Amino acid sequence: MTTQAEKAGTGVSGTSRHEVEELRELFADAPGMARKALEDVIRDVASSGSDGSPAPEESAGRIGLRQGQVSELTVFTPISPEGAARLRAVLKLAGSSGVVNRVGTLHDLRFVFLENDTKMLFATAYDGDWDDYINDFATKIPAYMDLLFSAVPGWPGIRDPSVKDFIAKIQVPAARWFVACPDLTVVETRRLERLGKVVDEFLDKVATQ
Repeated sequence: MTTQAEKAGTGVSGTSRHEVEELRELFADAPGMARKALEDVIRDVASSGSDGSPAPEESAGRIGLRQGQVSELTVFTPISPEGAARLRAVLKLAGSSGVVNRVGTLHDLRFVFLENDTKMLFATAYDGDWDDYINDFATKIPAYMDLLFSAVPGWPGIRDPSVKDFIAKIQVPAARWFVACPDLTVVETRRLERLGKVVDEFLDKVATQ
């Protein structure tokens, strides 16, 4: 039986028929539910074509991926035995102070402690280039960075010339990277939020007149 993906000629949104068949081979011994789901996904992507496809992935600079204006950075690393307890306390302090807002290119960040607090996942999304982002941390919140990463074995300090080499070594690039609004920077997002509030206030006044 010829599938919709096969009828499409080139296959799934730029994926060749050969690549689709390789996918099927990879899932040949997968559970039946997974094989059925794969065929559903192949049909779905083939029928949707290029509509709504994400922005092309590019390099964020030294390491990591970027879509549009937004880049990703993920670190997965061991931490010292007492590190998680210390970091939870520092994160609580930093969260209550709003200090991360000083880094004007920062979309989000999260710290996750794993494997009985012996490892840490740090993940963040930001605007622009990797080198500029690390420079922002070094110049705007250096003391917080040294507190937060002091639990990482070998951390040289955010002002140390070797710190970028160290971060690049423990960073894990994303296999894929998706951003819903890749062309909206933090500054543009905040501007739109302010504009939205003004419009809402105006509409409320009109409605009450």
